[in-house]
Order: sequence, then structure tokens, then C-alpha cells
Amino acid sequence: MAQDNPAIDMPGYLRVANEAAAHRATHRVSEADFIRMSREPGTVILDARSKEKYDELHVKGAMNLSFPDIAVSTLESAILDRGTRILIYCNNNFANADGPFPAKLATASLNLSTYIALYNYGYRHVYELAPLIDIGRSQLQFESR
Repeated sequence: MAQDNPAIDMPGYLRVANEAAAHRATHRVSEADFIRMSREPGTVILDARSKEKYDELHVKGAMNLSFPDIAVSTLESAILDRGTRILIYCNNNFANADGPFPAKLATASLNLSTYIALYNYGYRHVYELAPLIDIGRSQLQFESR
């Protein structure tokens, strides 16, 4: 029989995930709005993919905080102010770029887990790039390390 672990709370996670899903419904943006918002002062573009994939190719100006590294301490050092506007994107936003942006199952999209995590940590100004974009036709600028 499994033992309880007070550091792991599935019912709490599901409650927060449902709250985050309702919040997310009004925080998904078009490519044009993502670009416009990214140019406004105080906005952070967050790439939660692995450092390897981030280094291969990422949206210009994005900071990398790999999803497994999202924790109280890393968020406090990377994005101290919970009022900061954060723009997120993931593999499933870009088609025809399987090297740097390999597709995940739609239900396992990194945008979903990243949004829920940021919401759980108290960040309410998170905006998600909504569409699936052919990387060759994207208006976003990309760079590599």
C-alpha cells in the first residue's frame, strides 16, 4: 500500500489545474498580439523547453527556465514580481520544425503544464501563444545560442 506524502497533492493539483484552465481561456493570444505584447516594457518571454532545445532555436529575446527547474527559488530569481506579464510558447506552437520543436501529444503540450505551474505559483499575467504556426511563415524572430 502506498504511503501518503504531504509534499505531493493530486487533489490540490487538479483543483488548481481547473482554475488555471478557466483563467487561460482569456489569456491565449494571436501571433500578432504575442509580438506586440513582447515589445512592451516589463514583459518576459518564457521558454520552458529543455536548455538543449532552447539553445538550438528559440523566440528572440526569450529567457529559458526549463519546466523541471520551475520552483519557488528559481521563479523568485528569474521573475520576482508576480505582476510581470509573461508570454509563453512551446513545441506545439510550431509546425515543420521537428528538430528544435518536436511535437508532443496535444494533451501533454508544455504550454498546459507551464501555464498551470505559473498560475499555481501566483502569476496571473501569463499569456499563451495560441495558434499552430508554420515556422517558415512565422512573423516571430528566432535565434539560437
